[in-house]
This record gives sequence, C-alpha cells and structure tokens, in this order.
Amino acid sequence: MKSYQIFINDWSRILFGEVPAIFYAELVLRTAFIYLLLMVSMRLMGKRMASQLSRSEMVAMVSLAAAIGVPILDPARGILPVVIIAFIVVAVQRIITRVAFKNQHFEQIAGDDYTILVEDGLTFPDRMRKSRISQERLFAQLRSSGVLHLGQVKRLYLEAGGNFTLIRKDNIQPGLAVLPLYDNEFRQRNKTDDELVACGTCGEISNKTAPGAKDPCDRCGGDDWHDAFIG
Repeated sequence: MKSYQIFINDWSRILFGEVPAIFYAELVLRTAFIYLLLMVSMRLMGKRMASQLSRSEMVAMVSLAAAIGVPILDPARGILPVVIIAFIVVAVQRIITRVAFKNQHFEQIAGDDYTILVEDGLTFPDRMRKSRISQERLFAQLRSSGVLHLGQVKRLYLEAGGNFTLIRKDNIQPGLAVLPLYDNEFRQRNKTDDELVACGTCGEISNKTAPGAKDPCDRCGGDDWHDAFIG
C-alpha cells in the first residue's frame, strides 16, 4: 500500500482491512481448525504441556505459536503447512521425551539439571551466578516460604523446571537473615546472637571475638558481616 492511499479517517480499512467480507467467515473456520490442531498437538505431547514447561516443551510451544499466526490472518496462506509443522514438532518432542525417559544424561542435556543453592544454612554464590539467581531473588523465595534466616534451611534446590524446593532443618542453627535490611522494625523483633556474625555473601558464621573476625570470609572472600539470627 502506498502512502497516498492511507487516510486517518479511513475506518473501513482500519477495521476490516482490504480482504473481502467472505474472508471473515473463512477466518472462523481457520481459527476453529487451528484451535483443534493445537489441542490435539498438546494432548499428544503429554500432560506436562498443561503444567510448567521444560526447555524442549517451551521450544515446541513457541514453534507451534509461530506457525499458526500467519495462516490465521493471511487469506493467501493455506493451513496445510501448519499441519505439517505441528506433526514435525509433536514427533520431535515425543522422541525427545522417550529418549530422555531412558537416558538420564540425555535428559539433563535436554532439560537441564537441578542446582543446590543453599546447603546447611550456606549459599553458593558461584552457583547462583551460573543460574542467574541474585541473592535478593533467593531471599525473596525463602521469605515466601516463611523462612527468616539461612540457619533454618537444610537444602534449597533450583529444579530443572525453574521451581524451588525447600527442605527445612530439624535442628535450627544461627544464620544470615533473609529479611530486607531496610525493614529494621521487623528485624529488631527477631533474636540475634551477641557473639556470632554471619557473612552477608554466603552466610558463613563467625565469632565476633575470634582473632581476625572482621577479615574477609574464609569461604567466599566477602567482607560484609551481619548479626546472626537465631531461633
């Protein structure tokens, strides 16, 4: 369309475009067909397509979404290519799922593996960087589970699907608070240990009165120390 053919008050073009009216009846059929095709495709790819998706399942979903857009809106495009694309996507996804079921190493390559972010009250900054999880994001996840400090955590897993799994400690130990620093009122309500401090980077516990207590953390090299929470 040339620029001289465009008018701001051309409501017929703005609302209906330049397709004949019969195309809107055809559009209903195209949409219904592709809707059914997507439902069948998702059913064939398994129940996980209705839950949180793995990487390969996300790729399959995006591929289907990209394939259906143009044929729905463009009257010059047929819908048979969409059927072929859907068949290929479903077939590849089913093959990946079957191979991953039999081969754990392949499953880890295709869908990633879990990562331990907190172990026995201590975080792993290198694993967090690799997983692109900031400390504040990690602490927010713990707060949402009712955790006040790292000493309450035995394990925090970042699962392959992106979910977090928290396992609490039976015997709570002193730990780094996960409460925001600016929430002073709430922090002051919780008990702290007068003799212990926690590394603000990894949660390592140190004695205030020990020689070199203000030196960088032996575990991670951090030099930001906070009062250790208890209870």
